[in-house]
Amino acid sequence: MELTEEQQLIRETIREFVAEEVTDRAPAADQNQSFPEDIWDDLAELGVAGLTIPEAYGGFDADQLTYSLINEELARGDLSLATALSVHCLATSCIREFGSEAHREQWLPKMNEGRPVGAFALSEPDAGSNPREMSTEASEDGDEYVINGTKQWITNGERSGVVVLFAKTDRDDSDSITQFLVPKETDGVSVGKKEDKLGLRASDTTTLVFDDARIPAENRLTPVGEGLKAALSTLTNGRTAIASQAVGLATAAFEEAVEYANDREQFGQPIIEHQAVAHKLAEMQTQVQAARLLTRDAARKNEGDVDPVAASMAKYFASEAAVDVAGEAVQIHGGYGYTKEFDVERYFRDAKVTTIYEGTTEIQKELISRHLKQ
Repeated sequence: MELTEEQQLIRETIREFVAEEVTDRAPAADQNQSFPEDIWDDLAELGVAGLTIPEAYGGFDADQLTYSLINEELARGDLSLATALSVHCLATSCIREFGSEAHREQWLPKMNEGRPVGAFALSEPDAGSNPREMSTEASEDGDEYVINGTKQWITNGERSGVVVLFAKTDRDDSDSITQFLVPKETDGVSVGKKEDKLGLRASDTTTLVFDDARIPAENRLTPVGEGLKAALSTLTNGRTAIASQAVGLATAAFEEAVEYANDREQFGQPIIEHQAVAHKLAEMQTQVQAARLLTRDAARKNEGDVDPVAASMAKYFASEAAVDVAGEAVQIHGGYGYTKEFDVERYFRDAKVTTIYEGTTEIQKELISRHLKQ
């Protein structure tokens, strides 16, 4: 699948930025659980914070393949950074697609500059893969909505300034899920527990608590009951981004394994000369390339009309490939791969989450299989 000259230039620009600014700092950010805010600001200056923002509001307005390429390149350096960006872009996508002109004029130019950071609040402690079971409620009270409930697994939960929230207007009605825009500074909105995670440790993941938080009625983004449909539509493109990130991480793990296999000597020769290692690398390269092609195909198919099956297949295959490739990279490094001295240890920890967030592998298989039933 050929890239245009512009797409190639964008990819090389981001790749160069990642090599110079991101890769060497990722291990410390992971160890200290500290998000690199200065790198975020630099990315915003490159226009990356506005990937899904229309040009009319100063944004990049990237096509799906360009969006995929940028996610892949960022994840080669630091999956935490790429994940924070993709969630910010979920929020800007919602404002773009479902917000009023007033919403777009108020929020998108600022978010294009990187601040406020966006968050996407769908999941709950007892309603992860089944959002219809959510209990967060937004009750209409005159010209306001009063929000009560708790959201969980919120990327950018701590550092965000605006939240795209999904809540029921009637807690007992699963068909009343609606999308809202909630400024983080709203009274009654607070950040709860920050998760201590296996991977993605530089990216903050928290709960968000809403305790009689009042927002203007005009902050409702979708008609009542249309929120879940909007969320699923937005997540389809989000899944292509996660697939792209999985490809980027798998690529980094594979390249580290190749370099190590050429440098490390055992029994008087580089270990790549041993068939067991060489064949393992051949399998890893094939997995990475297959995942990349499937992901780029999904990106092209989701340009315009949404193709949820293509997105689910890419997300399922690429995320599982990332786990496999990162695991094999650790194996090739032997005992060294189990230490924080080598990046493959971090890749291995980070890879697992790609099979979980924005729809688990099991959910992707279910979505794919539904289209096979007659």
